[in-house]
Amino acid sequence: MIDWLRMAELRDEIGQDGFDEVVDVFLEEAGEVVIRLDRGPTLEDLHFLKGSALNLGFVAVAQLCQEGERLLAAGGRPDPQPIAAAFRAAREAVLTARAARAA
Repeated sequence: MIDWLRMAELRDEIGQDGFDEVVDVFLEEAGEVVIRLDRGPTLEDLHFLKGSALNLGFVAVAQLCQEGERLLAAGGRPDPQPIAAAFRAAREAVLTARAARAA
């Protein structure tokens, strides 16, 4: 799930060019973190991903990371697959929306 209103607010705050750059950097950096999660989620990675996802409106990703943080703090091991799936779905939705806007 994406908070499209949050994305629009951020775009209004920093302008379209700045917004596109922020999205591109987020998708690259978050994509690297998602890959690392497969090797074993860390609190640092989950926290980074949660905060970045919230900033851009990737609500489902942020919620799953928060659940993962809680589980990890309690001694459990979160499953990284739902986080990765939510990230891929949100990334695809954002890139599709960008392509539609450019058309």
